[in-house]
Parts: sequence; structure tokens; C-alpha cells
Amino acid sequence: MQGRPALDRAAAASILAAADRAILARGQFHLVLAGGDTPRGAYRKLRETPADWPAWHIYFGDERCLPANDPARNSLMAGQAWLDHVAIPAPQRHSIPAELGPTQAAEAYAGILRPVGKFDLVLLGLGEDGHTASLFPGREWGTAPGSPDTLAVFDAPKPPRERVSLTAARLSRAREVLFLVEGESKRAAVGRWRAGEQLPARAIRPATDVDVLVTSALLLPPFGRFSLVKDG
Repeated sequence: MQGRPALDRAAAASILAAADRAILARGQFHLVLAGGDTPRGAYRKLRETPADWPAWHIYFGDERCLPANDPARNSLMAGQAWLDHVAIPAPQRHSIPAELGPTQAAEAYAGILRPVGKFDLVLLGLGEDGHTASLFPGREWGTAPGSPDTLAVFDAPKPPRERVSLTAARLSRAREVLFLVEGESKRAAVGRWRAGEQLPARAIRPATDVDVLVTSALLLPPFGRFSLVKDG
């Protein structure tokens, strides 16, 4: 797929650079992972790269309420592609226990996040409908003051319907946010984002601009910084 290897390399390099900055400044790196297929190649690149793994703390932006060993679980994908092969201590890998069901899992993960301040880096994807994590158009996103850190999702418009997601407010509490956008199928969503439509992706508003890596010449939101990556 044109541009995909370059996206993987650029994303991995961005993650490692953010880790270096965080560890130098605070001795730890708190990273929120995106799910789905787009970040898989970047995770494989990280697996091949030496890093100060014991300083890394891993969280997930969302998870599907499926058995822990289901191939569609974000935690399983990240583990197989990367996390199971590096020396990040197990207590610092914070999977969402979505097999417990939306309500119980959201409550449990909120407890895990409670002592965590700002994330150092949040990775996010973009759906064709403008969703990010498991925050979908026409649903609750958790943007209001005092919103909880997590949401129990019962009516996702794509299967599985039951999920757990970090809220827009919690995802925005980050020093850096990086969107990975791959494929022409996302063009319409990016255009709507740029036009100012209130999509879930637009609700992620850290103190600094979001950064976006894309694999084709998509029009990107004016409030973000983007890099076009392509092979050749």
C-alpha cells in the first residue's frame, strides 16, 4: 500500500522521540495506544528498536468488550506486534479489562487512570465517520467540564456495540497527541474535520496542536500540524 511503510517508520520515530523527551524530563513515559490496523506496522517497528523500556507506561484509548484472547482486541494486537517482545514491566502495561463488560471495565480503568497526570503522548486514529477511539458521532464523547476519564459504550454503530473508551477530555490531557491517518477512504472525514464540523476527532484538544501523519495528500485541519509520508 503506497505510503504505509513510510507511515510506520515516521510514527515509530515520533513515538521514540516523545519517549526520549519524557524520560529526560521526568524519568517516565506515559503512552496511550491506538487500536485498529493502522498502528500495527509502527508497533512492529518499535519491537525492532532498542529503547529504555522499563521507563515506559502503556495505556489504551479504547477497547472492544470481547474475551481477552479475541483477535479483535486492541490489547492483543499490540501485544503480538510489540509489547510481548520488549522489556516493559507487566505492571506498567495497563490493558482495559473490557471482558468484564462496559460498565465494570470503565469503572476499573478509571481507577487505574486516577493517579496518572498528563499523558506524554496519545496515539489516535480516524474513522471514515470521523470517530476516534470509541467516540462516535451522535454519541457521548465526554467533553463537558468534570467529565469522567472513561465511558461505557453500549451502542457503537459498528460491531462490537459494547466498548470502553477514554473520554475526549481525558485524551486531551496530554503533552502531545498524534493522529495516524491512512487511506483515501478517510478523505471525506478529514474534509469535514477541516471544515469545522463537530466530529469526535475535533473534540481532542490538548494545550498544544495535534500532530497528524498521513499517507496521501489529504486536506488536514488548520489547527493541526501534519506530515505527508510516502515511499520512493
